[in-house]
Amino acid sequence: MSSSGSTLLSPSEAKSGESGELVPLGGGGGAPVKAVIKNVDMSEEMQQRAVDTSSAALERYNVEKDIAMFVKREFDRLYGTTWHCVVGKNFGSFVTHETKNFIYFYLGPIAILLWKTS
Repeated sequence: MSSSGSTLLSPSEAKSGESGELVPLGGGGGAPVKAVIKNVDMSEEMQQRAVDTSSAALERYNVEKDIAMFVKREFDRLYGTTWHCVVGKNFGSFVTHETKNFIYFYLGPIAILLWKTS
């Protein structure tokens, strides 16, 4: 049995570039980017996996939709389907999610919204 919750998020304040492309955050030997959790309904272990997976995606890809695809597919593989992921600097959302399967956080200026539905 799965239960669900709904979460309302307001748009982030940062503006996205017209191309939607990003500069990788972890490259170039700079300091690690700190994760800032804004809203969560998820175990600590799964939260850490979300941050680690998203960090790896930001290292690997330069386009927001590719980052989202990587995170979504990894969570589908690890925790079963069906996960959804939105990545960007400026978006609003209202989603319904399974209980204990939702996280909204920032890695640097990039917001990541990840949730599961049945």
